[in-house]
Amino acid sequence: MDKVAEKVRDKGRVIRALGAMSGTSLDGVDAAVLDTDGVTIHGFGPSDFRPYTRAEQTTLHAALGQWHGATLEPATDVVMRAHAQVLSAFDGVDLIGFHGQTVAHAPRQQGTLQLGDGAALAHSLGVPVVWDFRSADVQLGGEGAPLAPFFHFACAKWMGATGPVAFLNLGGVGNITWVDPTCATPEQEGALLAFDTGPANAPVNDLVHKRLGLPYDQDGRIAAKGTVETGALELFLAEAYFARMPPKSLDRNDFSEMIGLVNELSDADAAATLTAMCAAGVAEAMQHCPRAPTRVLVTGGGRHNPVLMRMLDVSLDCRVAPVEAVGLDGDMLEAQAFAYLAVRVARGLPTSCPGTTGVRAAVGGGTFSLP
Repeated sequence: MDKVAEKVRDKGRVIRALGAMSGTSLDGVDAAVLDTDGVTIHGFGPSDFRPYTRAEQTTLHAALGQWHGATLEPATDVVMRAHAQVLSAFDGVDLIGFHGQTVAHAPRQQGTLQLGDGAALAHSLGVPVVWDFRSADVQLGGEGAPLAPFFHFACAKWMGATGPVAFLNLGGVGNITWVDPTCATPEQEGALLAFDTGPANAPVNDLVHKRLGLPYDQDGRIAAKGTVETGALELFLAEAYFARMPPKSLDRNDFSEMIGLVNELSDADAAATLTAMCAAGVAEAMQHCPRAPTRVLVTGGGRHNPVLMRMLDVSLDCRVAPVEAVGLDGDMLEAQAFAYLAVRVARGLPTSCPGTTGVRAAVGGGTFSLP
């Protein structure tokens, strides 16, 4: 095992890393392999997805917003079992990046909480694991999120971008990364600006689950039949969060009152209004970009919603396209990001900086656990 640790920490070698991500949409665990030295993307490997069952989603949902208590243990069991199943199917990896499941996030108050034990995974899988990516950033005054921007910087280099580009991740919560690919490193001043744009899929998912028993609004079919309630949209945009300067981040349930704004609406009108709120939050976020990006590349489940994508296309002043337009995999980008970050942590490289989380100085968060 000493040889494994030596290989992983040797900054001159390309590592085959496996990243796992379970997002706030609670749909399941993404896992993807990335070949990298922690700076440059050398290749993309296989990927897989392990969906959560309805029962597992119910268990995880009960833990949301909880910092301690009886609901966390069964939720942790779900997280560990699901990750062990999907990660054990991969062979020949040198390192695993394990994000865990975020259930509570309040960096200016209690901190941030991700369920899962990376040390236990390392022992059961026989592979070194990097985990607990967010705590160090929060302890140094950062928001602890978003953490994918350093990988987005590497993606911009990989795709050969020559001007500013933005990556927009639409999961349960939306977040944007503005990248200047002419900078040498992601921690260089002016290279990155990243922050949460507002709620994305979570409110719509919760609405259709509660009213119709559906996991999400597939292809935006429900929203497509509705009309946006402009009064509710205006109340949403009046929230103080949108006036705050970035970096800034949100918990999944920070805008839970949004559901209340659409309580009296029909299913279709409510879904359309919540979808419009996501797009409006992104439009507000664009005002903070240092310079207009040449295009916005959309990743996460939201890019599969044609209603949301049309709303973004209308409200933004630049091209909007799914990340597949440049050869990336929008379903696996976050999992690939934690593979990339795991290598950086193992090699003592920073994973966040003032422009991404508001942390006081560039920091490499994460715990390295050997089997």
